[in-house]
Amino acid sequence: MRRRASLVLLSVAVFLAAMAPTLRWYVFPRVAKVPSNEYQVVALEARPATLLDYSTLKAREVEKITIVQTLKGNVEESKRIERGTDRDVVVWDALSYVMGPDGKMVSKIPERYVFDAHSQEPVNVPGATVDGDRVTREGIEFKWPFFTEKRDYLYFDAQTRTSAPIHYAGTRTFRGLEVYYFEQTIPWTRVPMPKTMPIEGITPELIASTGLTRWYTTKRMFWVDPVTGAPVNGEEVHREELRGAKALMGTDTVTVFAGHVKMREDFIAATVDLVSANRVGVLLLASYLPWSFAVLALLLLALALWLEHRSRRPAPAPVPGAGPGPRPAPEPVTPPV
Repeated sequence: MRRRASLVLLSVAVFLAAMAPTLRWYVFPRVAKVPSNEYQVVALEARPATLLDYSTLKAREVEKITIVQTLKGNVEESKRIERGTDRDVVVWDALSYVMGPDGKMVSKIPERYVFDAHSQEPVNVPGATVDGDRVTREGIEFKWPFFTEKRDYLYFDAQTRTSAPIHYAGTRTFRGLEVYYFEQTIPWTRVPMPKTMPIEGITPELIASTGLTRWYTTKRMFWVDPVTGAPVNGEEVHREELRGAKALMGTDTVTVFAGHVKMREDFIAATVDLVSANRVGVLLLASYLPWSFAVLALLLLALALWLEHRSRRPAPAPVPGAGPGPRPAPEPVTPPV
């Protein structure tokens, strides 16, 4: 009976030992992915900020500028691209919508971001755009890979349509989570005019005909959960200028927008809660279950060996005085002579 139990325990131990690396290195890379129907809205604010007043063509300080960033998964487009790439693909239709203190639109830049659902690497196919312009991406955008490493990454900048390193700058604690802090600085760069302007009738072509050019610089900061690769907070020190404006405005450079953009507090709290919940599922497949299976396999193996050892031990010798032992064989009787 003991030998049968030890064989059963040994079989279970072998199964668990095989499942531990299988979960981590085979199941997890295939199961962990960004869902194609993701929908997120984040509001950011710059308080105070400098904003160009297009009625006077002069920059003025305002109480706040609000930026609403929307990410919406395009499921139908994801399926269409997957049929031609043989990959799990996610398509995000993003919109960065900037509002002044009066709630009126300052600018809006739509974007279509196509990337691999598992690795977050960009998938450069027709339809990947920024403000209607076809782009070829390198590196990540919006989200880091699962199990983010302590190293620099290439990060795509939608304003310049180029990628540049975003630097790992240390491990920090943010709202109870251990996060990796990243920084990227984009130097002054000439960038295209937005296709949608805040005043009707003014087009990028009309502005370009006056000799005006748009320039931009930013310092970008992210606090990233290393397990899910999701940023739990983001900030930008942002500045835009129109240059070559002396003939039109009396000065060569006019500030279009300047401010320190931060996530609104209610959206930070909601993001931290969402990431904290999602990281449990990631850790379950990548760490908790594989390690639990490995430890349980060792315990079952030890128990199986112990039972096998007990089943092979000889029967104990009788102890004197502990009870009647086996009767001795009768001696032969010698008949009298």
